[in-house]
Amino acid sequence: RALVAAGDEEWRQTLNFLDDLVAARVKRAGGRVVKQTGDGHLIEFAQPGDAVRAAIAICSAAPTLGVRLRAGIHTGEIERRESGDISGLTVHIAARVAAVADPGQVVVSRTVADLLGAGQHALRDYGEHELKGVPGRWALFAVDP
Repeated sequence: RALVAAGDEEWRQTLNFLDDLVAARVKRAGGRVVKQTGDGHLIEFAQPGDAVRAAIAICSAAPTLGVRLRAGIHTGEIERRESGDISGLTVHIAARVAAVADPGQVVVSRTVADLLGAGQHALRDYGEHELKGVPGRWALFAVDP
């Protein structure tokens, strides 16, 4: 649902409900919401499998609020800032992976796919993509919930 169609007050309420939904699913999966990014969230997990489980749960529940989310998951080294925020190339790559996902979809990098191992999640080849601001082409995989 677009902000223009919903109006400011209804959209604000939707975002509040979404924040609550995300917080609950992330907590259940053992993660941490780093920050809200307008209508998105930056979230960190200790294990990629936990991130995938939470992303599936969030993307599956979001349509009840009238929104369809996309999730991108990557893993690697991060920079921890004094504010509690995180940054670095890993965060940038995760955001770019999310940008190529379709609404309602969870997409992971080859790095995450390799760490998940066989059988933990059904992964479908999503092709190679150029990620804005990241060198090379990246093999991505869609998670089939």
